[in-house]
Amino acid sequence: MPRFNKALLLYNGNAGKGDIEQKLRDTLPILSRGIKELIVLQTASIEEVTETCKTYSDQVDLLIILGGDGTLHCCINALAPLPNRPIVAVLPGGTSNDFSRMLQLPQNLASAAEAIVDGTVVDMDVAQSDDTYFLNFWGIGMVAETSKNIDEQQKKSLGVLSYFMSTLKTVSKSEQFTYKIKVEGEVYEGEAVGILVLNGTFIGTRQLPILTIDPTDGLLDVLIIKNSSLASFRELLSMNNAELNKEALQELTHFQANEIKVSTGSAKEIDMDGEISTKTPATIRVLPKHIQMIQAKE
Repeated sequence: MPRFNKALLLYNGNAGKGDIEQKLRDTLPILSRGIKELIVLQTASIEEVTETCKTYSDQVDLLIILGGDGTLHCCINALAPLPNRPIVAVLPGGTSNDFSRMLQLPQNLASAAEAIVDGTVVDMDVAQSDDTYFLNFWGIGMVAETSKNIDEQQKKSLGVLSYFMSTLKTVSKSEQFTYKIKVEGEVYEGEAVGILVLNGTFIGTRQLPILTIDPTDGLLDVLIIKNSSLASFRELLSMNNAELNKEALQELTHFQANEIKVSTGSAKEIDMDGEISTKTPATIRVLPKHIQMIQAKE
């Protein structure tokens, strides 16, 4: 008996790379085993993605997104403000597919489709930065500059490698900026090259070694990177140790919160899930267990 009564498979025809016909051949027969009625829609723009999500939000049990982090980010922003939201599943069809990795989904499309049919429905936190929502991360400084420095032609031809090339280029040119963060009666201020607010653990396919990040705990992890140095990198790696004394960190500051206010000396562009659309200042808060998503069974 099918697990879901009605589902929509959505893919953005202008996003990603590769043969969409092959991707559909790899996934549709598997998905149809667990879905009674499956609608497949191709969109031609981000605006159409948004409108399609809104239109079908209360008409389907399951929304399957075939695409990358940008398409997923767009869908979450369309769904998060709505009173009725379907369960969301992700078929990794982009370059990094970071949140699908967080959901422990295989990066092979056929295997990912199997995982969706057999997976576990989990109540996931969604984070909100003023009027914009994000699932994975919010960042200023180094992370935003890295996104801007990605060469689109390299991204098409080199895929994930383009992110590493952009990171290397950005680190060598990183400049400090002044910041002030207000959280639960405390104030953090100083100079940094980057600030991350994390709900997920993957950025550019790489998993951050921060053990406390959990997109179901109602908390966001805040990481302040003071310098783009080898010492900063070493301290980041050391955060994989559960017995680490965070007070001993010199190059990084790390804490958890459910709401923070961030301001900077001059306006900084904000990267949310790889998309840059707003600037500081910003108020960020977590919406606990706001959307249901399918995670691969362990």
